[in-house]
Parts: sequence; structure tokens; C-alpha cells
Amino acid sequence: MNLDENLNRILSRYDELQALMIQSGGGGQSFGSLSKEFSDLGPLVEQIKKLQATRKELADTEALINDSGADAEMRALAEDELRRLKAEAKQQEEDVKVALIPKDEADAKNAILEVRAGTGGEEAALFAADLFRMYERYANRKGWSFEIMDINETGLGGFKEAVANITGKNVFARLKFESGVHRVQRVPDTEASGRVHTSAATVAVLPEVEEVEIDIKTDDLRIDTYRAQGAGGQHVNRTESAVRITHLPTGVVTQCQDEKSQHKNKARAMKLMRAKLYDAQRQKLDSERAADRKSQVGSGDRSERIRTYNFPQGRVTDHRINLTLYKIQDVLDGIAVDEFVDALTAEDQAARMAAMA
Repeated sequence: MNLDENLNRILSRYDELQALMIQSGGGGQSFGSLSKEFSDLGPLVEQIKKLQATRKELADTEALINDSGADAEMRALAEDELRRLKAEAKQQEEDVKVALIPKDEADAKNAILEVRAGTGGEEAALFAADLFRMYERYANRKGWSFEIMDINETGLGGFKEAVANITGKNVFARLKFESGVHRVQRVPDTEASGRVHTSAATVAVLPEVEEVEIDIKTDDLRIDTYRAQGAGGQHVNRTESAVRITHLPTGVVTQCQDEKSQHKNKARAMKLMRAKLYDAQRQKLDSERAADRKSQVGSGDRSERIRTYNFPQGRVTDHRINLTLYKIQDVLDGIAVDEFVDALTAEDQAARMAAMA
């Protein structure tokens, strides 16, 4: 099916939905599903009609140019207009193609961010803390809410593990390509000889889900409580307010100790558990759908090395799209993160469009 046939099919379906909604009289379960599909198609139909209007204007302009009765001045004006309309139609066509790409249902969701220190000891923990703060600054610049759920600190200011809940518009869509292994190359403060060390931290971005979106049986959970601890093993409180939840069928474990209330810690740990189980389902479906091809962008492989932060050279390189920015401080300050996000999103859209073709 070529593009025009696909667009005509969508317009026909839109008209059909409108007729079915009128027939249903605005009631019943069917009306709800019909109106949702109708509403979802609305923005795409608007883009298609805009493209069709530009194409008609383009055809009328070409007819004017080919009209032997038109004077030279009129033809010259029409040729200028033709160039503008061709460029406009081409851009609108690309916009429609992008709009046709199947949407990731999780894109509009909030996200849970997990950053864990990897290989490299204390330096890896310090880098994990740098990454966590980078995302916090980025969230602030986007006007999102960044709520710390849990932090496991080291004695020197590093993070063994840090978890945050980020809420706002299209959070998951903007952050989902950040999942993977981030590597740092720099001279640690503790290195007397000035030798560059390589360390790593793992980032996971999970879509936040509600209880109704994923069914977790109470019998499948083991809930343990313990005393919260801070850096160096010092007790944050003397009651067992920290909560660890284990999902027995899968072995997934979540924990939270950041709140003084055991009830709040349990709620946060459950939120993280829902996100992890939902993400596991998404990963399984994605791998089944793409069994015959693997897109580097958006694979979500947590073990994949995706980016290197080289301090001596002042550069950050994303290995999936071979993009290097020589402004490492702007990246860590959350200023230049969008340059990677935009490039990764464009690459993913191109890959999806190619797969559709």
C-alpha cells in the first residue's frame, strides 16, 4: 500500500467512525472506544487534509504556469509560488509519515530513573552521582518534577544506587534512550600520578504505571522491613522503616529507605516494582516483534555501552549514532542533553519508517 492509499484509508476510517458514533447515540461501551479512536486520529487527519490542500494549490499553480494565455509576469510569480509550495508539500509529507509511525504507548508516561555504579569502585559511584545530578538538572530545565525515591550513598559522596520519579509532559519519550551503560574516562581525585581511569554506571529509565495497568498478586510478594542506613553504615533512624519487596516468580527486588515512614517507603517500592515488571513485559514484546532485526536505537539493552564521557578531551560520544559533542560540562549541567535526545529520536523515527516501508 503506497502513501496516498494509506492516507485515503485513514480518512475513510475517520468518516466511518463519525457515522458510527452518531448511530450509537452517544451511549454504551462501544461509543467510548469509537470516540477514543476518533480523537486519536484527529491530529493525523488534520495533517493529511493540510497536505491535500497544499497539493491542490500546487496543481493549480502548475496549471497556471502551463496556461498559454497567462502573461509573463503572472507566470514568473507563479513559478516563485511553485517553489515555495513544493518545499511546503515535501515538509508536510514528511510530517505525515512521522505521524504514521506506530506510537509507543508509554511515551506520554512519567518515568522512574535508576542510576547504579558499575565497574570502577568509588570512582564509578562518584560518576553515578554525577549522572543522577545531570538528569535532575535536565528535568528542572524541562519544567518536570524530580522526586528522589531512594539513594544509597558511599562515604565519599558517590552513589551506589539512586532512584527518582520524574513527572511531566512526555518524560518517558524524552528519556527512554538513556537506558544503558554510560562510561567515564577521567583522572580521579584520589589518583596521585594523574593516570586516567575508566569507570562505568548503568542507567535504567522505566515508564511509570498505575495499579490497573499491571496485575501483581499479593501472594507473589515477599515484603521485608529493616532499619534504614546512610553513608558509612550509620543509622538514619532506629525503627524498621526501610522496605524491601521481592517478586517471587521473577526474582525482581525493589527497596526504599528514603522516607521516615514505613508506609511511604512501601508505596514507593511498590511503584518501582510495577514499573520494573511492566518494563520486563515491554522488553519481551519488543524482542518478539523484532526477532528478525535489532535496532540499535531503543533496544533498551541495559548492558549495552551507549555513551562515553571523556574529561581530558572534554567530549561526550554517543556510540549508537556516532555523535560527539565537545561540551562535556554543558551535558553534565543538563543544557546539551537535548542534542543527544533529539538526534536519537530522529534516528529511531528513521529506522521505524524504513521498517514500515
